[in-house]
Amino acid sequence: MPSRLNPYVAFEGNAREAMEFYRDVFGGSLRVSTFGEYGSDDPATADKTMHAMLETDGGFTLMASDTAPGMQLTRGDNITISLSGEDADELRGYWLKLSDGGSVTMPLEKQMWGDEFGMSSTGSAFRGWSTSCKRPRTHRPERRHPDERTRLAARSRSTGSR
Repeated sequence: MPSRLNPYVAFEGNAREAMEFYRDVFGGSLRVSTFGEYGSDDPATADKTMHAMLETDGGFTLMASDTAPGMQLTRGDNITISLSGEDADELRGYWLKLSDGGSVTMPLEKQMWGDEFGMSSTGSAFRGWSTSCKRPRTHRPERRHPDERTRLAARSRSTGSR
């Protein structure tokens, strides 16, 4: 997969509903992963959207999530630009240039779902960038033992990762 640049929208608990609406408008394939699939045993967040991606036949890509536990959603700051792909060296190079002179809100590093991910604000006027070095994914996330899910969810909450 070549690198791609697309909007990423954060919602306050209605990401799935919004993404289903966009799928109805634009068509395409919608994939949704919940916090529960990645280890959250908290009933308040287990069914919330950790990541959703709509890919259309027309070439549009839109990504979204519900605001992660422990993170605040501020209207106007809830849309970022996502830069993703499989060439980790290429993406790290972009990451270094985009975050130079800006502020890093989450270092580019391996996350609990297996990909590298980071968030920064550029030194320019634009506030939000997220970079993700993805590995090819052909299956749903593996189910983890409850003790492992609890440990990962606690780690995620303590670091504020999403």
